[in-house]
Amino acid sequence: MEGLHISNHPLICHKVALLRDIQTEPKKFRELIREIAILLAYEATSDLGLSPVTVTTPMGQADGATLAEKIGLVPILRAGLGMVEGIWEMMPGAEVWHLGVYRDEKTLRPVQYYNKLPVAPTVQVCLVLDPMLATGGSAVACIDILKRWGARRIKFVGIIAAPEGVKTLHEAHPDVPIHMAVLDSNLNEIGYIVPGLGDAGDRQFGTG
Repeated sequence: MEGLHISNHPLICHKVALLRDIQTEPKKFRELIREIAILLAYEATSDLGLSPVTVTTPMGQADGATLAEKIGLVPILRAGLGMVEGIWEMMPGAEVWHLGVYRDEKTLRPVQYYNKLPVAPTVQVCLVLDPMLATGGSAVACIDILKRWGARRIKFVGIIAAPEGVKTLHEAHPDVPIHMAVLDSNLNEIGYIVPGLGDAGDRQFGTG
């Protein structure tokens, strides 16, 4: 599917199986979300720009590189919060901007309720974070907001996607790469991914 990048890393496959398991309790679920997010972000950021630098080692001079682009992490509340910590450990200089978007259970349409973006963009690359890409409505709404804000380079990073959500996101924003761990079968009649893992927010925060 165009624009979609599915990881086949063995560690991700192993951790996703544990994440899906109905017996996995919230503490372990949060740990797995964090670990999978680290691995996915590693792959999603493989094309970041670099600037050359020379550093002094105990044995002399060495040529190296530093990141040339500033990164913003944009978790879609609330489930996306679980992906921030791990990625932040890898990129401690990343800024974190929160967007609150929930899916109306009757209409399945996104509803924005929180926006903490600054007046103008302060980063060159935005990673939109949400474990589940189901209908795609929340992802599209979030990226709409970021583009109106002035973001020029955006990537979506999630864990489990439905084909319907990928199609919706790609049609609305064909310039946004989609990085996922798994592409599942379909959505059911109430908009949940099958086989999926249930509600990622509820399972993280023990509210299911």
